[in-house]
Amino acid sequence: MSNNKVLTLEEVSKHNTKDDCWLIIGGKVYNVTKFLEDHPGGDDVLLSSTAKDATDDFEDVGHSTTARAMMDEYYVGDIDATTIPTKVKYTPPKQPHYNQDKTPEFIIKILQFLVPLAILGLAVAVRIYTKSESA
Repeated sequence: MSNNKVLTLEEVSKHNTKDDCWLIIGGKVYNVTKFLEDHPGGDDVLLSSTAKDATDDFEDVGHSTTARAMMDEYYVGDIDATTIPTKVKYTPPKQPHYNQDKTPEFIIKILQFLVPLAILGLAVAVRIYTKSESA
């Protein structure tokens, strides 16, 4: 068995400030507090990766071999993998079709037929009424 210190996610999660920042990358824990000011992406990038497994965040950027070599000086210990929650693939909830104007399409079609018909009927009624008055 190795002499490396094994830490839980709960322990590592306590170190999430500019004055005390630890990251979990590749199953290892790193105290990157001294590196925050020197990080090319800024300290916010590192701080946003605390209290979780930051391996994907680290790998997505594509760090150089020099950056990877620098990690050794910040090494604190290993993470107890059983304390990291397993990743669950996100599946969005089923949602009904969203109609933006909230009016069912068949009502619109009925109105497109009835409104002109009503206007025509009103015009005919006005014509008949005015014709009978003038007679």
